[in-house]
Amino acid sequence: MPRTDNDTWNLATSVGATATMVAAARAIATKADHPVIQDPFAEPLVRAVGVDFFTRWAGGELAAADIDDDESTWKLSHMPDAMAARTRFFDSFFQESARAGIRQAVILASGLDARAYRMEWPADMTVFELDQPQVIEFKATTLAGLGATPQAELRTVAIDLRQDWPTALLDAGLDRSRPTAWIAEGLFGYLPPAAQDRLLDDITALSADGSRLACEAVPNMSQVDHERAREMMRRVTAKWRDHGFDFEFSDLGFEGERSDVAAYLEDLGWRTAGAPMSQLLADNGLAAIPQGNDSVSLADTVYYSATLSK
Repeated sequence: MPRTDNDTWNLATSVGATATMVAAARAIATKADHPVIQDPFAEPLVRAVGVDFFTRWAGGELAAADIDDDESTWKLSHMPDAMAARTRFFDSFFQESARAGIRQAVILASGLDARAYRMEWPADMTVFELDQPQVIEFKATTLAGLGATPQAELRTVAIDLRQDWPTALLDAGLDRSRPTAWIAEGLFGYLPPAAQDRLLDDITALSADGSRLACEAVPNMSQVDHERAREMMRRVTAKWRDHGFDFEFSDLGFEGERSDVAAYLEDLGWRTAGAPMSQLLADNGLAAIPQGNDSVSLADTVYYSATLSK
C-alpha cells in the first residue's frame, strides 16, 4: 500500500520492516571473515521481531543470491557490505564528534540501532534516541532481556517525527546551548520532500554553533524513469513473497522534487562534505556495487557530514 501522511507501521511492516532488514544485514556483516563492524545485538533483535524471512537470512539459512533478481541493479546480497560501510561511517562520525568534545548525541528514527549499547562513549555522554513509542519499547525490552546495558546515559524520546519532536527532545533534556552530534541514517528517502526540509530546519534551530550532522541522501533522480525503477523493485520483492514475506519496496518512498541536501544545509549555515557509498565501500576494502542507468543504486547514495557555524 502506498505511503500516506498519517500511515502507521511496526518493525515487521511497511517502512518499519526496513529497520529489521538493515539490522539483518548488520548481523551478516558482523559474521564476515574480516568484519568491518561488530554489532552483537543485530541478530537477536531481528529474531525478536519475528519476520521469518529476515530471521533466516540473518542466520544464514537463506542465501540472498538465490532470491535476487538477476536483471536488477538492487540486490539483497549487496546489503551486508553496504550496511557495514554505512554503519562504519556513522560510528566514526560519533567517535570524531566525541573526540571534538561534543557530549550530546541524537539518533533520529533510531529503529534497531544499538549504538548506545555497543559503542564506547565518554563517561559524560548523553545519547538521545527518537522513534515511535512501540519501537522504543520493543528495543528497550528486548535488549534488557539480553542483559545489555547502555554505555552512555541513554534518554529515549518516544515520538513520531511527524509530531512535535523538537519540544519532546527539549523536554527530555537536550541542551540547545551546547553542540550536538546528530545522525539521520536511512531516513530521508522515507520522508515527503517538504518534511525533509522541515527536519533539517528543526535540527538547525536546535543546534548550537559547532554542532555536527551526518546524514545520507540519494542524488538527483530527475533523469530516472520512475516507472521502470518501480517495476525493478517489484521484481526484487516478488521472490521475497515466494519465501513468505509480502513486502513492496516501491510503495515506501515519497516522490516529488527534493532539495539538494548539501545546498540546503549550506543555506542554513552548515559546512558540508559528502562521499558516495562507492567510496565508503572502497575505503573499507569492500566489494564494489554495480551501478546502472535505469535507477539509482546503493552505490550512488551520498553520505554527508556537516558542521554548523552560527
